[in-house]
Amino acid sequence: MTEPGGRGPSPGAAGSAQRPGAPTLEEFGYRQELRRSMSLTDVVVYGLIYIVPISPLAVFGLIFNFSAGMVGLVFVVAAVAMVFSGLSYREMALHYPIAGSVYSYVRLGLNSFVGFLAGWAILLDYLLLPALASVFSAAAMVSLWSAVPAWAWIIVFVVLAAGINLGGIAVTATMNKVFLLIQLVVLAIFVVWVLSDLVGLRAHLMLWPFFDPDRFSWSIVFGAIPIAALAFIGFDAISTLNEEARGGGRAVAKATMIVLVAVTFLFVLQVYLAAIYVPRGTTFPDGDATNSAYYDLAGQVVGVWFKVLVTLTSALIAIFANSIASQATSSRLVFSMARDRQLPRFLSTVSARGVPRNAMLFIALLSLVIGIAGTQEEELLTTLVTFGAITAYILLHIAVLVHFGVRGRSRKVLVHWISPVIGTAVLLYALWNADANAKILGLSWLSIGILIAAYFRFSGRLDTDRPGAPTHP
Repeated sequence: MTEPGGRGPSPGAAGSAQRPGAPTLEEFGYRQELRRSMSLTDVVVYGLIYIVPISPLAVFGLIFNFSAGMVGLVFVVAAVAMVFSGLSYREMALHYPIAGSVYSYVRLGLNSFVGFLAGWAILLDYLLLPALASVFSAAAMVSLWSAVPAWAWIIVFVVLAAGINLGGIAVTATMNKVFLLIQLVVLAIFVVWVLSDLVGLRAHLMLWPFFDPDRFSWSIVFGAIPIAALAFIGFDAISTLNEEARGGGRAVAKATMIVLVAVTFLFVLQVYLAAIYVPRGTTFPDGDATNSAYYDLAGQVVGVWFKVLVTLTSALIAIFANSIASQATSSRLVFSMARDRQLPRFLSTVSARGVPRNAMLFIALLSLVIGIAGTQEEELLTTLVTFGAITAYILLHIAVLVHFGVRGRSRKVLVHWISPVIGTAVLLYALWNADANAKILGLSWLSIGILIAAYFRFSGRLDTDRPGAPTHP
């Protein structure tokens, strides 16, 4: 992207026409440079891959213990909490057709200073997630072939993911469909098997995974929500495709809500069907028994071969697909901040394929360094990712409330007033319950961001808000 007055339209602008009356990049001083080639289906698949449709498998035992078995209820309530964030992303995507996600939304909806802090917070998520995904994949491979060290597998996964992304967003979209299909097929095998057990009366539908009157309390349910919310974090990545989706913000807004509904159904379905095989009142022992609870159940219900299949699908296919998507998402945030001079300008370079090449290579290099150094720090990396995402979501809600509600005097009470207020409250609660070390490191990261933002403000680099920003819905 270039500043206003830059060179004319590029090949990437082909097919960039959007619905009449919709805001355009040019209104904000940018020009179309990324390739607008992704259909609504492509965007939805991208979002599903980023979230990982079978992500509850890894935390099933933990949430089961926290919620006294009411795993279905926990995921339903967590989904409701995430819908508030989804509504805020939807509103911003419709009004700001820019690839910078929460960074651009808060910057244009509130001000440059807070916008930078939102970008800086989500960077903690986006910079660490590709490395974390490679660490998880490497750990799975080491468990199968211990002769090859984890750092070697990390190099393989990071390089492969970067190579696929450098091929262009169309290549990434194709690979995403393949990986999503594999995950859905594995999940379908389990569902069909359970249905056959229900028909044959070898299993029975139960109400208690949704509501157990003998054990229910809101403190139990809300205590488990921060863990369940980890499975939903990632839908925000859809908004980074605003400049590559055909239909722009309208397609991104629609895809955001479709993905939230789809993953809620998939999450609730898989945890409920697993829970009906667990005796009521069970508590999984700490350690491996809790961490592998779903995989063990899969083996008991279907067979040992399926336990191996679902474990490999979760550890390799799902996580590697997430690594590809997270690299793509991270590079687009870095690209968007770099073109606004909030990061080094060379990171805003776009290749002939319409890929933010330098930003992609930077993310790949960073993933290698963090991944190799953090092979034994999976828990800390995970909580830091969550800290960054939740902090950015809170700032997004504040931006929606101030921009549309207070300044614009919006009459859309639900999406511009109620939703951001409730969303902020729920996320603050989740942040309060985060790991202590993660809060220390996360707040340290934010403190550095505040210092950088202050420097940018005094040097004039934050006084670059784009023209044409709508001031009301």
